[in-house]
Amino acid sequence: MQATPSRTCEITAIMRALHQAVDHEPKILVDAIAPQLIESADRLDDRLLPTLRHSFAKRWRAGFVLRSRYAEDCLADAVGQGAGQYLILGAGLDTFAYRQPAWANSLRIYELDHPATQSWKRNRLAASNIDVPPNLTFVPLDFEDISLADALHAVNFSYTSKTFCSWLGVTPYLTATAIHATLEFMLSFPPTSEIVFNFVLPADAVSGIEAEAMMLTAQKCAEAGEPWLTSFLPDNLTGVLTAIGFRDVIHLTPDEANRRYFRHRRDGLEARLGERLVRAIV
Repeated sequence: MQATPSRTCEITAIMRALHQAVDHEPKILVDAIAPQLIESADRLDDRLLPTLRHSFAKRWRAGFVLRSRYAEDCLADAVGQGAGQYLILGAGLDTFAYRQPAWANSLRIYELDHPATQSWKRNRLAASNIDVPPNLTFVPLDFEDISLADALHAVNFSYTSKTFCSWLGVTPYLTATAIHATLEFMLSFPPTSEIVFNFVLPADAVSGIEAEAMMLTAQKCAEAGEPWLTSFLPDNLTGVLTAIGFRDVIHLTPDEANRRYFRHRRDGLEARLGERLVRAIV
């Protein structure tokens, strides 16, 4: 059983913080909270040096900010169409709740994560004097001890309210069986509820410098005790999602991501080929 917080979830906050510091305007994601949650830059640079100095580093960083920006854009659409609940699965150091725009104030936000990771995050928030908003509920969840359904039942989650779910930076670390179970659970939500999540492509589907960078990243994650377990080809994943009952599946291709978020940038940020985002609607 995991007794310590996830080591890899901090990398996401580091990448968002670096984006604020080194990339050009306009930012893909404006996040003033992330820099307050990470530890000493010197120590972090030592730990991540092989990746941060890799020639693929800019596109790797772009992938992290793209994840959150796309999910939050989809969330805004869903709220405009009546979504009243936001589930953040494997929340880690996600910062949306602490910088939420006015349109999110009516949302009930649930951050779900392992108790050790969640306790670590709450200590970080307190140390940085970041208030927990009244519409946020922390839901400690150890999959070894309790089901997702039982964890939500304990906090009076409503299964009759349209729900939006983000699941970012998680699926590579899970088995295909665990991923499938979570996706099937989403189908218990009302029609037009949806989930946005990222996934990685198999190693043999990526080539060149990105393949080298992905191999290095997977190696570092494994060394941290959090190996990559599952990858998907986009068409195969779309088929799975459709087969289990999702009404609509939208794959954000690299070309579409570049058109929507990275057009005319002068800082070298662009979408990755080896990591993708998908939006599945109940």
